[in-house]
Amino acid sequence: MEPLHLTIEGMTCQHCVRAVDQRLRKTPGVEVTGVTIGSADVQFDPSRTSVDEISEAIADEGYTAFRA
Repeated sequence: MEPLHLTIEGMTCQHCVRAVDQRLRKTPGVEVTGVTIGSADVQFDPSRTSVDEISEAIADEGYTAFRA
């Protein structure tokens, strides 16, 4: 597992936090360590998923994520 810190644009409330947290928890190979307004910290298994796939999962919820 590798640590990953993402900055997330567009999050404004706890609903946003919950939506991103739930989506990340459904992403194979990802363990969520924390989601707050504007960021997410996860551990991920690079043999099962990539940073791009994690960012796409967040984009599916309507937010823009990039490596901090």
